[in-house]
Amino acid sequence: MGEKLILDGSKVLYHRDRIDAYLRGERIAPITIDCALTTKCTYRCVYCYGKMQLINQFPSIERDIVMGFLDDAAEIGVKAVSFVSDGESTCNPCYADAIVHGKNKGLDMALGTNGFLLTKESLEQILPCLTYLRFNISAGEKDRYMEIHGVNSEVYERTIGNIKTAVEIKNRKGLPVTIGLQMVLMPEFEDQIIPLTKLGKELGVDYLVIKHCSDDEEHTLGVDYGAYDRMIETMKEAETYSTKHYQVSVKWSKIQSHGHKCYKLCYGAPFIIQMSGSGLVAPCGMFFNDKYKEYHIGNIKEKRFKEIWESDRYWEVMKKIATPPFDTNRDCGTLCLQHKTNEEIWRIVEENAGKIPEVDMSKLPQHINFI
Repeated sequence: MGEKLILDGSKVLYHRDRIDAYLRGERIAPITIDCALTTKCTYRCVYCYGKMQLINQFPSIERDIVMGFLDDAAEIGVKAVSFVSDGESTCNPCYADAIVHGKNKGLDMALGTNGFLLTKESLEQILPCLTYLRFNISAGEKDRYMEIHGVNSEVYERTIGNIKTAVEIKNRKGLPVTIGLQMVLMPEFEDQIIPLTKLGKELGVDYLVIKHCSDDEEHTLGVDYGAYDRMIETMKEAETYSTKHYQVSVKWSKIQSHGHKCYKLCYGAPFIIQMSGSGLVAPCGMFFNDKYKEYHIGNIKEKRFKEIWESDRYWEVMKKIATPPFDTNRDCGTLCLQHKTNEEIWRIVEENAGKIPEVDMSKLPQHINFI
């Protein structure tokens, strides 16, 4: 089966105008912003990167600030906003209205969630406005789900029920939204690869993506990236469950990279930035912790996002991470959100003398604005 969705790559090359402007030294708007509406979460996942970044939880971002942020994003030329970052955005009571508001402003909207707090009513409201809805789930069996995500059996049952409801609403209304599952794979989760693959097929979702687990530069989570090599056959078996209507994809390039980056500088952040559920704007989620204050740009609770983006501080930080002595293999965590986009822009700047590869614009991939 040919890939319907690009789940192991970057779509930045389909935004040639933005790359051209960046290469000319212009201040470009991000194509995609990944953000959270809160730092709170209903789960205690063993692999959570967010818990390494924040010592204290912050109050959820207030409704008027969220709506103002979306207004600003649309005004400056951002194309897509995904509520996927260091908190469970459904813990913020305004998340559904925010999705609708962003869509009405012309933004492509997406939600990544553990799925527990979703309801039939909220799904009826948000699914027509979403490009994709992604459930973060790293186990297919109840007991292992409870262990890995730090929840009880009632949470498992309710979450699985919410996935079924989302699929039912999509099919009943004939909505174009993509509904998928994402497995964050630590080596000790190998036993759940096939059960989760089968569960996704049974639930009727559009895809399952199996991805690496990111670790920080101090290896706090202790991810053994070499251990992924021992699971290759299991992951290949999972991909054999793909059908015309169900895509199983492994993020092979990241899983087999052993955490190494081919690029030394970060050129990807101006194209896809991240914002914490605390309101903090930073190049990426790996810099949310207070110990990385030299990379902190501003906070939308204190200043409008448009003003932050227009500030010299924003571009000073972007320049800092794209200029030696900054070194991504020393100063960053492993396999960040910007990884694949960084690879593409690095090749253009450092290897192709600024020449942008041609792509077939007559065959645009799905979710093109979520690069």
